[in-house]
Amino acid sequence: MSQFAINLLFVGASFALYIGIAIWARAGSTKEFYVAGGGVHPITNGMATAADWMSAASFISMAGLIAAGGYSASTFLMGWTGGYVILAMLLAPYLRKFGKFTVPDFIGDRFYSRTARVIAVVCLIVASVTYVIGQMTGAGVAFSRFLEVPSNVGIWIAAAIVFLYAVFGGMKGITYTQVAQYVVLIVAYTIPAVFIALQLTGNPIPMFGMFSTHTESGIPLLQKLDDVVRALGFQDYTGDASSKLNMLLLTLSLMIGTAGLPHVIIRFFTVPKVADARWSAGWALVFIALLYLTAPAVASMARLNLMTTIYPEMSGQVESYDAAANNPIFYEDRPEWIRSWEETGLITFTDKNNDGRIQFYNDANPDFADTEATRGWAGNELVVNNDIMVLANPEIANLPPWVIGLIAAGGIAAALSTAAGLLLAISSAISHDLIKKTINPAITEKGEMRAARISMGGAILLATYLGLNPPGFAAQTVALAFGIAAATLFPVLMMGIFSTRMNSAGAVAGMLAGLVTTLLYLFTYLGWFFIPGTNMLANTPENWLFGISPLGFGPVGALANFAVAFVVSRLTAPPPLEIQQLVESVRYPKGAGLAVDH
Repeated sequence: MSQFAINLLFVGASFALYIGIAIWARAGSTKEFYVAGGGVHPITNGMATAADWMSAASFISMAGLIAAGGYSASTFLMGWTGGYVILAMLLAPYLRKFGKFTVPDFIGDRFYSRTARVIAVVCLIVASVTYVIGQMTGAGVAFSRFLEVPSNVGIWIAAAIVFLYAVFGGMKGITYTQVAQYVVLIVAYTIPAVFIALQLTGNPIPMFGMFSTHTESGIPLLQKLDDVVRALGFQDYTGDASSKLNMLLLTLSLMIGTAGLPHVIIRFFTVPKVADARWSAGWALVFIALLYLTAPAVASMARLNLMTTIYPEMSGQVESYDAAANNPIFYEDRPEWIRSWEETGLITFTDKNNDGRIQFYNDANPDFADTEATRGWAGNELVVNNDIMVLANPEIANLPPWVIGLIAAGGIAAALSTAAGLLLAISSAISHDLIKKTINPAITEKGEMRAARISMGGAILLATYLGLNPPGFAAQTVALAFGIAAATLFPVLMMGIFSTRMNSAGAVAGMLAGLVTTLLYLFTYLGWFFIPGTNMLANTPENWLFGISPLGFGPVGALANFAVAFVVSRLTAPPPLEIQQLVESVRYPKGAGLAVDH
């Protein structure tokens, strides 16, 4: 059986499973559509939350960014895991106690304001749409390689599959589909990692293998990787970050952005009571840890495999890495996996010195210029998209065809699971908070269900269009969404739970300050915000305000949010007494009933 047929079998079987679950769990009421009926078991919800959380950015792009950036790119790993702990400890149980369907629902009722509700809807849509672009981009990458279709066609296929199981199943269908997707993605991520760890280090546990001895050279794997990349002009893989400020800000942005992401928060509204929300968070952390502990090992091994594929003499015991670097493979002898990925356009080769060999090195390093001239190189000749590293890893390591088919299904599952959760958050905000709670309170349940499905269909079309023109790698696009959530939703949720003095005027002013500040910075220093065809990577640090990267601006926007909200709330009347009592009751949860719509 050909590799394409195996890929098609794995991906097709997973699609059949997802659609079958959606038909079985079709939502019949708004409560089932928004919160799966409020009766999901904590372990089931924890697994679904993990799948919702571990998006294409986690599965496809995070390890690719760490592989390319080494230690300095570990911000994605630290920020996302740390943020989930903040969400589980500080927000999830209290929001579940409040007993609402959506994040804008909480904000609208807590701050007794339609204006606050509408602004929360706007913030949610901006953050969620930006986030879903990364999922569609990741799905396009996976489809383009494994189903041998152009990436834009892959994005349309992903949109169609999400439409089938999300529009009809709602949260009920999505929950049980995400359980299946978690199983698919974690198995797909772990099995290749085990194979590669055994191959490179003899240790079957990837996270331990990363710190083990590289079998072929007899030295520690990370030391071997440092030696290889240094000989090619790159910074040491374990080297320090060039900007500690941006590393700190990006980590913080990802952490508090995580705690403000509505598609994760609404998962805690699906369980019967507050204690279940806490258990769900704990189980989700366990399930998430299985992938996040493996990702750094996958990244380091993928980088070493890539380099030693291009420079075979560097794979074993090397007396002179400089000498080994003079003998990269001939382009005509390139392995099959490079040929396959070239067809997708995600790997490109240009023979700049006409020697027929592949020179892959850091030509932007000024300290490497003399070495570059001595070797007769005329510039880096191989461009590898970071998003392919995890997906290509089994092929680079010559693993069995069924492993490649498995990781194809896993990458697509990761993208679709989070895309569905995001689209449901957008749909719920429009149908429930904007239409039912603001524009037409008299709408029937049937009419609200229709509005929810129509708005989800519209969101899918918008996400697909923007996914065809992404601003960068999947994980980088997602980082922008986290920055927006960090600057807008996280502060108002924290103040809504822990401050009885915070009133509607302060909440509205704070959200607007955070949103406007962050978007202005993105417009000014990033040069992109929903403008197809532009690339954020073209921006240079010299243009950044105080050297702050746009990816790490979220905490600055959050600080503006907190400051403006505090000042305005102190200059205006305090909240009504019943609201202050409500806040006190939320902060001291002693159990709660099912989520209700009131």
